Amino acid sequence: MHIKSDKVDQLNFHLFDNREDMGKAAAKEVANKIVTLLERQETVRMIFAAAPSQIEFLQALLREKEIEWERIIAFHMDEYIGLEEAASQRFSAFLKKHIFDKVPFKKVHLIDGSKDALEECQRYAELICAEPIDIICLGIGENGHIAFNDPPVADFDDKEIMKIVELDASCRQQQVNDGCFDTFDKVPTHALTLTIPAMMSGAFLYCIVPGASKTTAVRETLTGAISTKCPATILREHPNCNMYVDRDSYGV
Repeated sequence: MHIKSDKVDQLNFHLFDNREDMGKAAAKEVANKIVTLLERQETVRMIFAAAPSQIEFLQALLREKEIEWERIIAFHMDEYIGLEEAASQRFSAFLKKHIFDKVPFKKVHLIDGSKDALEECQRYAELICAEPIDIICLGIGENGHIAFNDPPVADFDDKEIMKIVELDASCRQQQVNDGCFDTFDKVPTHALTLTIPAMMSGAFLYCIVPGASKTTAVRETLTGAISTKCPATILREHPNCNMYVDRDSYGV
């Protein structure tokens, strides 16, 4: 059930009763936007987030029958450095499991965290910059990060498209809290991430943020000063960003 919608600066946010309703609503909006864009252009370029918070949304998106997947070029926004190729915790593995291997995309561009990090940054940045990004589906971390732009490394004026970052302790702990790793020490210390300007360059942003563990980050995003102390606050300056929350993440 849709409870309410509101606007903070330029950010539109929508509150739903539960994760399932939130995911369905976000998926419907994304599907509608894909259809609209494909009426006037040959392909749609999309970036996806890999996190348990996105599962209900991804499941609902797969049920949207009108999407012409064969006209969509897909990317993801971040990846750990140093995990084995077969590691289930790789974000590429998560997205292959939940969407990339389930529908016939025109092309899927994966980040490879096992290759030379600087070379991979350059390769992937070139792919991202080849043409405009139409849609980005993202989440927000417990510390307010978007992609892997944690507060210590977030830069609203970053000159890079993709960079190597050291993950802060709260970000690494979230990966344990989410059940992705058994212990803190097993979480990689570094990752590749699209920068905040790269994320903000997407024409349409859809931010899906369920769960009680995100309440503080959601509150700060909606009410705090726009600052790298909570990187997601920059979403309030995007002209076409919709944020979807449930009762748990909104704190009601």
